Amino acid sequence: MKVKFGICLFVMTAFFSGSAFAQRPETKQAKAFATAAEIPYDSTQNFLKLPSNMYLGEGIGIATNSKGHIFTYTRGGDTSHLYEFDQNGTFVREIGHGVYGFAMAHAVRVDPQDNLWVVDEGTDTVMKFNPEGRITMVMGRRPEAIEGFLETAAPGVAPAPAQPYKFGRPTDVAWDKDGNIFISDGYTNSRVVKYDKNGKFIRAVGSRGTDPSQLNTPHGIAVDATGNVYVADRGNSRIQVFSSDLTLRAIYDHVGSPWAVCITPGPHQYLYSSNSYPDNNIASNANFTGEIYKMELNGTVVGKFGKAGKQLGGFSTVHAIDCRNENKILIGEITSWRFQQINLHPQGHQNDHDQGAN
Repeated sequence: MKVKFGICLFVMTAFFSGSAFAQRPETKQAKAFATAAEIPYDSTQNFLKLPSNMYLGEGIGIATNSKGHIFTYTRGGDTSHLYEFDQNGTFVREIGHGVYGFAMAHAVRVDPQDNLWVVDEGTDTVMKFNPEGRITMVMGRRPEAIEGFLETAAPGVAPAPAQPYKFGRPTDVAWDKDGNIFISDGYTNSRVVKYDKNGKFIRAVGSRGTDPSQLNTPHGIAVDATGNVYVADRGNSRIQVFSSDLTLRAIYDHVGSPWAVCITPGPHQYLYSSNSYPDNNIASNANFTGEIYKMELNGTVVGKFGKAGKQLGGFSTVHAIDCRNENKILIGEITSWRFQQINLHPQGHQNDHDQGAN
């Protein structure tokens, strides 16, 4: 359905969505909050160094490549921006300035070949950039300007059937060892989609709902070394774990509302999940949200770190996590318009547990 006056519709939708966001009921404490051990940490000051005439917007996506270079994807004043920094945090370049697929940033990831993958919620696209910064694949399609932004179905109203190659406000991307592509197609379609390495549709799982294998705003995705797919089912306050063929294997519902997930490279892999604190005018939520959990892949909580706060070391709506280095975690925050480097200082020996979902 084509929508006239798309800009006005978008503004009105954003206004009412924001009002609903501010009045949402009080968040429940994560089941693991009281028992999870605290992991000591600190935050590196000014670890990213922008030129004096450039600024960061909302901290939406962050990722690193094999050389240690850091890539950030932000929502700025005019459009989304993809920046590269070297391993010391020194600004290198902006990538893709003026690209048609940039409108409302949601994620940036780096694959094993150091290609950059950018997920843009506003244009319903997932774009692959080679290491030189040129686009080599586009998945999805940006709506024509006259159509306006794609609306999310109202509560109780079923969305239009999802199509294999058309996204509805996608959120994240990941890959397995064979190069298969997994996309969390988040706000509108509430599904996870699997493609082969060339972008050919294989299968999908999910529809909006609360039952097992159903999803409510799948907001992040990660794949472990054996091919299991971990989905941040944010609206249902759980992580759902699927096999590579998208068969449900496990549900972790003890670490709050996961806004971002990340899996370390290994050989012993850990799962990080952020129970983010949103600025929703309910101050009491700050007492038990904002933390990030470190977990075994089977859901066992190793510990937690962080709390809600706007100063350095506090977290204000963590939207992205990079955990290429298990104890040097990079995070992006929406409401504080920043990125932080968090240095973990685990105490004692962490015992190995069985890997993978039970």
